[in-house]
Amino acid sequence: MAGGYTGIIMATRRAVLAGASAAGALAALRSVLGGTADPAGSAPAGRFGPLRPDPDRILDLPNGFSYRVISKAGAIMADGLRVPASHDGMAAFDAGDGRVALVCNHELRVEDTALGPFIPGGKRIAEKRIYDPGRGEPCPGGTTTILYDPRSRRSERQFLTLAGTERNCAGGATPWGSWLSCEESVSVPDAKHARAHGWVFEVPANASGPVDPVPLTSLGRFNHEAVAIDPRTGIVYLTEDRPDGLLYRFIPNERGRFAAGGRLQALSLPDWPGADTRNFPSEGAVAFPIGRAFRARWFDLEGTDAPKDDLRQRGFAAGAALFARGEGICMGGNEFFFCCTSGGRIGAGQIFRYRPGSQEGGVGEFDAPGELDLFVESTDRSLLDNCDNLTMSPWGDLLVCEDAKAPCALVGVTADAGMYRFAENAYTDSELAGACFAPDGRTLFVNVWDPGMTLAITGPFPA
Repeated sequence: MAGGYTGIIMATRRAVLAGASAAGALAALRSVLGGTADPAGSAPAGRFGPLRPDPDRILDLPNGFSYRVISKAGAIMADGLRVPASHDGMAAFDAGDGRVALVCNHELRVEDTALGPFIPGGKRIAEKRIYDPGRGEPCPGGTTTILYDPRSRRSERQFLTLAGTERNCAGGATPWGSWLSCEESVSVPDAKHARAHGWVFEVPANASGPVDPVPLTSLGRFNHEAVAIDPRTGIVYLTEDRPDGLLYRFIPNERGRFAAGGRLQALSLPDWPGADTRNFPSEGAVAFPIGRAFRARWFDLEGTDAPKDDLRQRGFAAGAALFARGEGICMGGNEFFFCCTSGGRIGAGQIFRYRPGSQEGGVGEFDAPGELDLFVESTDRSLLDNCDNLTMSPWGDLLVCEDAKAPCALVGVTADAGMYRFAENAYTDSELAGACFAPDGRTLFVNVWDPGMTLAITGPFPA
């Protein structure tokens, strides 16, 4: 991309797994998830030690770590517009000259115009830059970009980069330096909406203002949550936030050019009868096992624009596997992980792992398929409760945002030491969201969804 934007780091878990078998690592995780909380009911202190109360009551962190608030809802941005509320999914990019570009979603509904970027009677942008002008007021969702200087630990400026969308929840970074912003909405034209929603939009990290809001219709219309792209193949993996959601895969006709079309597919598991991974308790149900790898089969979907919002139902009828509210997804080395917020016997969440096959998406895939396994299922809400966004840390731990009863935490998941609480929201009852690292791995960014705030965390992260 122009302007020196190189995209985010793709971290690897090899350092954590070195010297330990996958089976042993999973056994350790299962042991911790079986209930090693201390008598006070909190998760183990883990790698960074116990949390210390924040005197400003915003974010509790381990000793040695600190944060700066770099964005807050309601402030006036450099472009004269208002910082929208409900900061959600986010990614960090190299902006050149030591700076970082943070592209941040704002999960706002059409009813939330008072929390959006446009102040009544105030500044507007060109109508062609607003995807849905609405029936009087534009849809308030979209993205902003923050230019951040890690040396001064300050935001240089923030500005609107996507406008007129709805419920921009999560998304994902591309290997070519852009953010894919997903609409967790399937609204149709009505008394408030002028256009249909349920799409993914691309925002270049080097955008200097609102981009053309072009829906990437080839990625399908459904209750989108998050996206991850395998940099080796260019294949796109997508989650769906529904209790009966699917896991999708998009094979592009041309790598990195969504306008050129491609094939949207759904995952099936031929070796798991019933294709239900959710482990909801029901009479006679057999639990989807932790640690067992299942062969993946992908099949093409038709009618992916889904005007009736029935893509998942048609996919399931054709053999696709069910997942309980697919949420965040991230790559880590040659595999990726995704959260299912309400999955599991107690509904506290699951984390799945998918390992693409050596011939992923190619003609030899049938003989060398990818594999899916259930990596974590929470059986104790004091350890992990309703996992949502997640990211792979530079040192190989997953960092998982909770969306549960207060206090919501940022939970570390390791392959050898189980789980620990790295941060805890001391400000509101809100979820944490959008966790991501600066390209050099020295700054961790995270959002407080309500009322809307971005924090930059520094401290003794492992080198």
